[in-house]
This record gives sequence, structure tokens and C-alpha cells, in this order.
Amino acid sequence: MHYANKTLFDRAILRHTTLRNRLWRSATWLGLADTDGRVTTPIVETYRSLAAGGVGLIVTGLTSIASDDASIGGECKFYDESFIEGHCRLTEAVHRQGCPILLQTALVDGPIDTLTTLQVDQLVEAFGHAAQRAEKAGYDGVQIHAAHFFYLSKFISPLFNHRADRYAGAHILPAILAAMRSHTSDDFIVTMKINCSDEFPGGLTQQGFLEACRLVEGVDAIEVSANGTSRQGIRAGANEGSFLSAATALATTLDVSVALVGGLRSVDFINQVLDNTNISFVSLSRPLVCEPDLPNRWLQGNAAPSRCISCNSCYRTPGHQCVFNLKK
Repeated sequence: MHYANKTLFDRAILRHTTLRNRLWRSATWLGLADTDGRVTTPIVETYRSLAAGGVGLIVTGLTSIASDDASIGGECKFYDESFIEGHCRLTEAVHRQGCPILLQTALVDGPIDTLTTLQVDQLVEAFGHAAQRAEKAGYDGVQIHAAHFFYLSKFISPLFNHRADRYAGAHILPAILAAMRSHTSDDFIVTMKINCSDEFPGGLTQQGFLEACRLVEGVDAIEVSANGTSRQGIRAGANEGSFLSAATALATTLDVSVALVGGLRSVDFINQVLDNTNISFVSLSRPLVCEPDLPNRWLQGNAAPSRCISCNSCYRTPGHQCVFNLKK
């Protein structure tokens, strides 16, 4: 089936939630949590600003669900109910701007082959309880983070997972989805972000990616990424849409909503993708670091491409800010 005549600023439905447009803010590391991994005022203000800027949906940065997880520095944590109050502040600020928000649930790293089946069962259940806490905190849903060589993306990679039990291959993913569904209401959104390729010899291939996605066909949406994220040298009208081929293949193969992320810079290109493929959503990170109000600018008729030049200097600033904005 071909879903033609889609545009960026259509209203769209994700599970039972109406989005004001098809544009997601893709999960972006901020490094602004306190030393215990708790939500801070700068985090709340960052997400409030993004919601006010007109995005249709926000996905938070990586949020670790385990107390003994590794750390990338300044990421939020959400491994028990003591974190709920801080996350309520965040969701309330975003909802006041009319925007839904998903919590990206993740583990940074950990063993794979040496875990017993029971230990993996417990890990799966931890994701389920994290989704339950997220709903209590007011999130509209969650995103399962299986990309960028964090723990779950390694778990589904043949480079790292050599298990022979029921968690061989990508079978941890449907187990996590089922656990999340069992602990949340029918309205609660569950999405997944996944590598379409490990971009390493012997790693996950596009065929393996499609097979993994088939296992979670009941998920509400799949955001297609890869290990080769944040590529430099992206230019509007020249080399946009880093993972377009894989996202198109997924949207053609499975009956699931697909979100395309990676190297999107112009509203013209985005509308072309939406109108000519089965892809349902697009997702931006660095352009929204540069211009949190980019969706509103486009909606109001200024269709100039994002001012982001893909320099990646934002990764080296406090709070993941655009260096050009800091110089103003």
C-alpha cells in the first residue's frame, strides 16, 4: 500500500495520540542530569523550549533503567520510583506546550553471553517496570533504545550475541515489548529505535535488521538509525536522508509506522520523502539543537533549510548547545 499525499505538517496518529505534525525530536544526549541521574531545571527548560518550538513529538535522551549501569556522563536515570517526581516536572512542562513526549529507555552497556536465561528474564522485566514508572510520571510512551552500540544494539548484533537460548539473535526485543505492554495501559505508546546496520564486518546487516523488526511488528513505530550517526558534511538538497534506503525497505516490508532520522535538513526533501514512500514520520536531532523553533519557522512559511552545518561541535559544549548560538 502506498500512502501518498503526506506532508510534514499533517496531523498524525501514533497509537491513540494525535500529533500536531509528523516531526519528532530524536533522542539527544544533553549531559545535564545531576550526579544521581535526576532531572534538573536546565533539562526541563530544554524540553519546554523544544515543545514550544513546534515539534510533533519529543523523545528524551537516553535514560538508564538500572542502578548498576555504566554511564556516558550526565544522562538521566529512572530505575526506581524516587525518580518519578523529577520526570513529572519534565512531562508537565512539555504537555503545557501541547506536545507528547516519550521516555527513551536504555542500558548503556553490560555482559551478554555470560548472563543466565533467568538474568535476561530479569533484565526484560526491568524494562517493563521502567515503562510502568514512565506512565506514572506522565510520559505518553517510551522508546526502546536498540541503536548506536548501546547495550540492546549489541545484544541483537551477531558480533556480540552468541547465545543459544531463547534470547539468541534479536529475541530480547519482543520480550521487552511484551513486558512493557503488560505493565502499561492500552493508550501507552511503545516505539523502538534500531540500527539498520552495525557498519562493522560481521555485525548486523540490513537483512538482520528487517528480521529483528519483524519480531516486534506490534510496536507502534520504529525509528531507523545506525551506528554511523551524526555524520558530518550534510547539505540540504545534496546528501540528505542517511538511512532512507533502509527505512523505505522497512516501511515497504512491514505494516508498522516508520520514522526516518539522519541527515534531514530541508522541508522540501522531507515532504518528498513523506509523499513518495510509506515512511510516516521524520526525526531531527542536530537541526533542533541549532534551531529549537525550526518547526514553527517552517510552518510560518520560512522554508529555508536548517542552519545546522553538521559540524558536531555541539557534542563538545555544556548541555549540547549549538556553538553558533553560544557566540551570539
